[in-house]
Amino acid sequence: MKFLVVGGAGYIGSHMVKRLLGAGHELVVADNFSTGHRSALVGGSLVELDIADAQALNILFAVQQFDAVFHFASFIQVGESVTEPSKYYQNNVTATLALLQAMVRAGVKNFIFSSSAAVYGDPEYVPIDEEHPKTAINPYGRSKWMVEQMLVDFDRAYGLKSVCLRYFNAAGADPEGELGERHEPETHLLPLILQAAAGRRTSITVYGRDYDTPDGTCIRDYVHVTDLVAAHALAVDYLLAGGTSTVFNLGNGQGFSVQQVIDTARHVTGQDIAVSEAPRRAGDPPRLVADPRRARELLGWQPQFASLELIVAHAWNWEQKYPWI
Repeated sequence: MKFLVVGGAGYIGSHMVKRLLGAGHELVVADNFSTGHRSALVGGSLVELDIADAQALNILFAVQQFDAVFHFASFIQVGESVTEPSKYYQNNVTATLALLQAMVRAGVKNFIFSSSAAVYGDPEYVPIDEEHPKTAINPYGRSKWMVEQMLVDFDRAYGLKSVCLRYFNAAGADPEGELGERHEPETHLLPLILQAAAGRRTSITVYGRDYDTPDGTCIRDYVHVTDLVAAHALAVDYLLAGGTSTVFNLGNGQGFSVQQVIDTARHVTGQDIAVSEAPRRAGDPPRLVADPRRARELLGWQPQFASLELIVAHAWNWEQKYPWI
């Protein structure tokens, strides 16, 4: 098959590119490198463009024919989305609309979308299934939910089929050590902890120890990036086999607390990671854990790296191998 991977130089996109190339598919990677890295590209044909540029998209789809499009090119910082909502609605919603319009004009019918558990907002119950109310509490989550709603309408009007994959906490790195997580600034817990272990920051901050959890710290569902991209590969197979548009939660169905992640990182790295304490952050629910049964039953998805120790070990291997400044 021939696929377009939008945002293929980013964290999850680059792992997707490696997975698809390993399966023998032909790839075109589109990226504007606003957050991605050229060094993360392991193959495929690169087209440097911004998906907000309708003319560039029209040219691309005129000269290339794709069986499906994977979309990873979203801004993801929740805090920044609150202070700069315009940036998030422009990139995550308006630019995605331009991509969908170009697909419709070109007759491309299959779309795999990176969504987020942020569409659910503060959970009413845990574990969270796909039918949970969508009450996003920040512009980032609302931008993802807006795209999901657009996709329902595009299916009804134009026959564009889609799978929306709602990530919980993507973590880890390529088990072979070729790829890993690089955000600037970094906001995700595990790489921040490992930066402290590596001496690149003085400590890791724990925001609140008074939650209604066994150790008082927040619990999150961490899913290995390799397992995430495996689910995307299954999702595109599902669509190409005639599957209907749908959504899936991607999580392991079990949660680990902030303190458990720190303790595991101390064990894996052998470093005494310094911790600083801070009050709770607004909008941090005590528990966010997925109910991933739909993906397991309908796609046959079986995570291979559900162990927290493995997730941390792969991320630590990446952190040590590439001590960027």
